[in-house]
Amino acid sequence: MGLFTNKDKQIIKTLCKKSEEIGKEITKEIDELFVELKSDYDENQEVVNEFSTFVNELKSKLNPDDAKKLLDFSERLNKVKRCAKKGVEAMREISRDQKKATRETAREYQEYMYV
Repeated sequence: MGLFTNKDKQIIKTLCKKSEEIGKEITKEIDELFVELKSDYDENQEVVNEFSTFVNELKSKLNPDDAKKLLDFSERLNKVKRCAKKGVEAMREISRDQKKATRETAREYQEYMYV
């Protein structure tokens, strides 16, 4: 004799299907956002290096105060680049974790079906 009645099993199947659909939809959205974010990052990641090169060429032509301001701005821009890179990495981890959670949830539902 099983732990669940046929009605209980049908409810579990319905919950499993709904959970899988929701998980897949969330995964799809996360993946789309990740691809978009990574594409934007890849497209613009050289801007900071180009700006730094420009600053180095320009700083000798500026007075010391303006050169310092420009270097400070360049350093802040490097921090923005690091933040953007961390954001891409975090999105990749979220994507991976979501896929893993969806698989684990589906596996748990399947375990209940055969109890």
